[in-house]
Amino acid sequence: MVWYMFPASRARRLRSSSAVRGLVRETELDVRDLVCPMFVNESLNAPREISSMPGVSALPLSHVGREAEAVSGLGIPAVLLFGVPRVKDARGSGAWDEQGVTQKAIREIKASSDVLVIADLCLCEYTDHGHCGVLRDGAVDNDSTLELYGLTAISQAEAGADMIAPSGMMDGQVAMIREALDDAGFENVPIMSYAAKYASAFYGPFREAAESAPRSGDRRTHQMDPANAKEALREMRLDVAEGADILMVKPALPYLDIIREARREFDLPIAAYNVSGEYSMLKAAAANGWIDHDRAMMEALGSIKRAGADIIITYFAKEAAALLEGER
Repeated sequence: MVWYMFPASRARRLRSSSAVRGLVRETELDVRDLVCPMFVNESLNAPREISSMPGVSALPLSHVGREAEAVSGLGIPAVLLFGVPRVKDARGSGAWDEQGVTQKAIREIKASSDVLVIADLCLCEYTDHGHCGVLRDGAVDNDSTLELYGLTAISQAEAGADMIAPSGMMDGQVAMIREALDDAGFENVPIMSYAAKYASAFYGPFREAAESAPRSGDRRTHQMDPANAKEALREMRLDVAEGADILMVKPALPYLDIIREARREFDLPIAAYNVSGEYSMLKAAAANGWIDHDRAMMEALGSIKRAGADIIITYFAKEAAALLEGER
């Protein structure tokens, strides 16, 4: 018992007003921490709201430039780009097509704004079976897939991508992509690795947006078991050794402990992906009047920053940026 410290010590003194609370605040969320995901769908002629993600739309190519301008105008420094092609095949060949949807979108964005373009690199949006790589006997063939990841990285960099973000969770993907980029003269293009990507139930709305749900089976043979923490650090160490420049934890809110451990273990920038299911749950609760949308949004994003993330990828990016601007 420490009753002897009271009343000389009163913790509430530093909570007595908004000004005092701001003065002693330990964690500050900044618009420069945010990355805004963007879905570009080659089959669309007009924006289409994603039914499970209120406020988020898949965009046609004709709209990506103005969306990038809007994001940049809010002070958000970067977008994470996902492309959805009109035509899919077994190998996902649209992923490395010079005239593919992602490559066209990169060029449109770079011509319209100074926003940083981070290109997601996976084959699940491009394959007709919805898996992250080449299938052999019904399972993803890790090593055959790596070559295609290398081709895709080069194609994205040639289109003008500022950063490559491999999300397929194939063993050796960072090393393959780093070698491919270096050999093609893109040694200065950084890699933000989805280093600890869990086989999570929180991806459902994304798969509607990206049209990437697997037609059979699941992704638990390559994405991580949600029960494991030490394995996440092992994955990160491997990616650091292979040349990753930024390490990502995905999802964010159910894995704040992993973000904290990553921050303690590594001196590279740590990114966290506040994924679609996290976004949609908050939106649904707010729509029902169960929570205060803005307060809950900022509390959730603040918790990710407090856990140790330097970069927060979130569908709330534009809403959060507007609130942060209003606080200035």
